[in-house]
Amino acid sequence: MSVPAPAASTTAPALEAAVVAAFPYLIGGLAAAVALLLVPGPWDVFPKFVIQLAGLVLLGLVVTTRLLGFTRSAWYQFTGWSERAKRLAGDVSLVVVVTGLVGLVTLASSAALRLEPSLQFLQLLSALDIAWAGAAIMIGAYRLWGRGAALVGGSLLGVFCVWSIWNYLRVVGFNDADGWLLEGGQVMRLVLPFDMMAAVVAITLLVVGSGRAEPPAQRTAQASDQS
Repeated sequence: MSVPAPAASTTAPALEAAVVAAFPYLIGGLAAAVALLLVPGPWDVFPKFVIQLAGLVLLGLVVTTRLLGFTRSAWYQFTGWSERAKRLAGDVSLVVVVTGLVGLVTLASSAALRLEPSLQFLQLLSALDIAWAGAAIMIGAYRLWGRGAALVGGSLLGVFCVWSIWNYLRVVGFNDADGWLLEGGQVMRLVLPFDMMAAVVAITLLVVGSGRAEPPAQRTAQASDQS
């Protein structure tokens, strides 16, 4: 009795290619984290935290820029979903790749910098939050307006979010052990408004951008070829 072969999946090759493209950045980030063990201390915790966060945000932007071309890969062709749903699912998969990579480097670099555990947790939350929103904004903007808009959108998001964390720490400070001093009122006033705006913009661009199969440069080139 023959067993029918499973349906071929074009998602796995697309995801595999994206992971392979991102892998060198993961290795570089982890190597940089190990190198931080050699940096003499002690550092003041405030600039150390903010500089680390800025570096993680930059890593996320660079990796997302590298992966923008994979928005044109064939994702989830075996599902029977609409083409728009397939594109959206593929874009979300790229966001997950970027966010996971940034999270791993955050864990390693925070340990290497010997941050207090609660501060390591704050750094992880901050880095993941900025990474997913930044990747989503860049991918959506890339589909709608091209690479330049993606770079500008991701950079602005990173600057505003890092500034909001810097401002919170400047106002609230740290606990006696140089850990995260959580003040709910200040979080609601100084951090959450930026997070909520970033999330709304990111989701909107990702969803709206999924309606475009190609970024402007490719659409223009295809139109020229057909004329």
